Amino acid sequence: MEPSSESYYKLGKRVTLERKQILIYKKREGKELSKNEINYMIDNYINDRIPDYQMAAWAMAVYFQGMSEKEMSNLTMEMAFSGEQLDLSTIPGFIVDKHSTGGVGDKTTLVFAPLVASTGLKVAKMSGRGLGHSGGTIDKLESFQGFNTQLSMEEFVQQVKAQNLAIVGQTKQLAPADGKIYALRDVTGTVDSIPLIASSIMSKKLAAGTDAIVLDVKVGSGAFMSNLDDAIALSHEMVSIGNQLGRKTVAVVTDMDQPLGRKVGNALEVWEAIETLKGRGPEDLERLSLYLGAILLKITGKVDNIQDGRDLLNEKLQSGAAIEKLAELVRSQQGDVSAVQDPHRLPIAKSHYSIQSSKSGFVSYLDARKIGLACVNLGAGRKTKDDQIDLSVGVDLHKKIGDKVEVGDALATIYYNSAEQLTDSQSLVKDAYQISTEKDPGKQLIYGMVTAETRPGELEKLI
Repeated sequence: MEPSSESYYKLGKRVTLERKQILIYKKREGKELSKNEINYMIDNYINDRIPDYQMAAWAMAVYFQGMSEKEMSNLTMEMAFSGEQLDLSTIPGFIVDKHSTGGVGDKTTLVFAPLVASTGLKVAKMSGRGLGHSGGTIDKLESFQGFNTQLSMEEFVQQVKAQNLAIVGQTKQLAPADGKIYALRDVTGTVDSIPLIASSIMSKKLAAGTDAIVLDVKVGSGAFMSNLDDAIALSHEMVSIGNQLGRKTVAVVTDMDQPLGRKVGNALEVWEAIETLKGRGPEDLERLSLYLGAILLKITGKVDNIQDGRDLLNEKLQSGAAIEKLAELVRSQQGDVSAVQDPHRLPIAKSHYSIQSSKSGFVSYLDARKIGLACVNLGAGRKTKDDQIDLSVGVDLHKKIGDKVEVGDALATIYYNSAEQLTDSQSLVKDAYQISTEKDPGKQLIYGMVTAETRPGELEKLI
């Protein structure tokens, strides 16, 4: 449909503008756009009837003026239905998912998904590849030689029915409007618009067809959101969108000032996830995975409260049911399942280098962002979407915030495959550490959660 023309005031004079220009002006002045107007913007943009420069102007207007809850809900719906939607209606029971806004060492899905699936909930997960600190969940799973991330939709549904768990790569046909708009935002200074972030994330979750979603919203130096108030605001927006659109949605705000766990990379993070599912992992990764899973058990009615959910998941961890579920996933998707029992079979870099402490005291700060950048320099992450990543490299953190350190102690080990990789990363890892004479208790791992009932701007404490 050709854009209609309307009159509008510009510099005090009435002028005639095309409809797409009118919608840029309206949003620039903070006016609410209707469902039809948002539909017009999205439909015409993905069909190349609105040029990039006008959509960029509209996105910048949203950046400064924000959006109402109704606008965000409508934008999310339009992006979700701009392409394919997964039909999971033949899968019995509750279908659940988790989304993280991303951080350094964030391998939670690798622990969370088998844990939750071992309780009987259905985890039908579509994940992406990473751009930044390290690979995404799909990259990490490919550390299992032969792992197939490209199941057909029929195979995907059948595997979830039979085993409660499947993880595959996200298709370009899922919410394609989001992909096109995100690429534009990435080069026009509008990535960090809370309404656009919320709609972007939730459009993909809506198109993926799950019943309940837990959102892990990271905040800190290694996260997209560095400010706690912004992380809380984003959580509220996403929870509001999810629940308005019929998905049981809860967000948890968690710390990312230091990496999660102790291993950062791809195969290294898989190794740590395996150890965690065997009950031998780092305390922070295990605790966060249990909480995220427990929340889903609670909101789907499988348990009465979060503590009961944690108890059930801990039972699955201790009994071996969770690690067996991971093995089942790897086996079903043609990966080398022997690596679940023996992580030495995962790809590990040929060389390693130890970063040693030059002073005694306690680790008072560990900059997650610098560790993440070091991993990108090693080849564990991507600088552009087309980069090939090295699954074998990364950083193993021997000391974290609060740990006691003596002169000469190893703070971290860098795994690398070339001298150039080591040169580019070692100063970043060393500079990421601050050593003080007094012990710092560090920040809390979980700040709180946001539910549909949480008051605006607030967090509910987890037990």
